[in-house]
Amino acid sequence: MAHPGSGSTRRTLLVAGAASLAVGGLAGLALWADNETTKDANAPAGPAIAGSFDIARPTRLWRPTALNDTTGPQSLAFDDTTGDVYVVQQAQGGLRLRGEKAPVDAAERKRAGDLCVTRFSGSGEQLGRMYLRGFGHGVSMGVQAAGRTVWLWVESRARGKTAYGQAVTRVPFEDGAVLDDAGRSVRPRFLAPRGSLRVHPAVDPTTGRLLVGYLDADGKAHGYSVHRLRDVLAGDETPLWRIDGAAYLEKATFQGCTLHGDYIYQLTGNPYSKADGRNPRDSGGNTFISALDVRTGRPAGRQLVSVDPSLRFREPEGIAVRAHPEPLLCMGFSVKTTDRRKLALYGFDPRKGGKGRKAGNAS
Repeated sequence: MAHPGSGSTRRTLLVAGAASLAVGGLAGLALWADNETTKDANAPAGPAIAGSFDIARPTRLWRPTALNDTTGPQSLAFDDTTGDVYVVQQAQGGLRLRGEKAPVDAAERKRAGDLCVTRFSGSGEQLGRMYLRGFGHGVSMGVQAAGRTVWLWVESRARGKTAYGQAVTRVPFEDGAVLDDAGRSVRPRFLAPRGSLRVHPAVDPTTGRLLVGYLDADGKAHGYSVHRLRDVLAGDETPLWRIDGAAYLEKATFQGCTLHGDYIYQLTGNPYSKADGRNPRDSGGNTFISALDVRTGRPAGRQLVSVDPSLRFREPEGIAVRAHPEPLLCMGFSVKTTDRRKLALYGFDPRKGGKGRKAGNAS
């Protein structure tokens, strides 16, 4: 049940018990070169709605595409002023980054929370990359374009054996740069509720809002808060809305989130397992996209993603909305090849009658 938050002058909503989800730019910018509607025998005959998007018939945007490092993708986000795509992955082992005396192996990179961010053109051409040392796992990210600077909103202050972020920060994308989380130029822009774990951001540039996801101190319940970007940059962390309680199905593996308009979109699922495991190939996969209405915290659709079931490994990784030239909800699969992981990217069109729908007033 939604009710006004106490001690706040904003329209802050505190929503509990969202644990069970019902199943339910640039004008003229060219789409990716691999843009094609996939034919999926398992797709539902009619619409499959989550929030403002139809998950039934995706468009393939990229065939499996190599990232800068050999590791798998973790999250992605779009710069709608240029059409560029930014992809985060954990930095691979064996690299010697600036300031290091020797190469660091893969296990140490993961424990340290070292990330690689690769910038791509819309057609999948690599345009640059940078490294973020000690930042986190890369669960989700956001892009904020301001003049000639592209700001990346990312988790920071990696902690623990799994090195998930405990805060959110904003850093400029600089090709070839290596940033240290402990460096003077990096400072937390947002601290999640005390004791929160696995803190991760996303940005909706169409409304100027920041989404912050987190686990509670016990590591059991997933929550969200939605803020004005300008408020957070001014040091005000008061949320417009807050959703407390598990925000996706119990036992589902969380793989990322994004914000667009009035909806939070969540990605869950696992890579294929052996035939006797929890997610065998012949099951068609357990990848779901679900939506939450930020104004009420209520579920707004949960749909199975059945596209390209024959992909090798097929782990869902990364979800974001490309806002221009028209909204497109995009998600990725991590695909195994002989010597590396690659990113396959898909897009879902707005539901019929849902184009141009304005987000609710955030004031």
